[in-house]
Amino acid sequence: MTTVNTPERANRGSATGRSPTHQPATDRLREQAREVTQELQEMGNTASDAVRENLGKLQDQASECYEQGRDQAYQAEHTFEQFIKDHPLKSMLIAAGVGVLLGRFWIRR
Repeated sequence: MTTVNTPERANRGSATGRSPTHQPATDRLREQAREVTQELQEMGNTASDAVRENLGKLQDQASECYEQGRDQAYQAEHTFEQFIKDHPLKSMLIAAGVGVLLGRFWIRR
C-alpha cells in the first residue's frame, strides 16, 4: 500500500510543532524585527558606554591642560614681576615706548 502526501495530511501538524521555515512570513518577520531591535539597543548601550569613557578621558586631559596653562601663566607673571624689580628704569622706558607706539597707532585711526 502506498501513501501519498496530500495537502490535508501535510497540514495536520499542530502550530506549535511547526519548524521555523513553516511559520507564516509575518511571524518570522516580527521575530526578526524583535531580534534586530534588541541588538540595536545593545549596540546603542555599548556606544553610550564608549562615549562616556572617552568623555571622561577628555575631561581629565582638559583639566590637566588647564592646570599646566595656569602654572605657566603664574610663572610668566612671576618672571615679569622679577624683571621689573631687577630693572626698574629699563622697565619704565620700555613701558613709555610701548605707550608712545600705541598712542601713534590710536591717533591714526
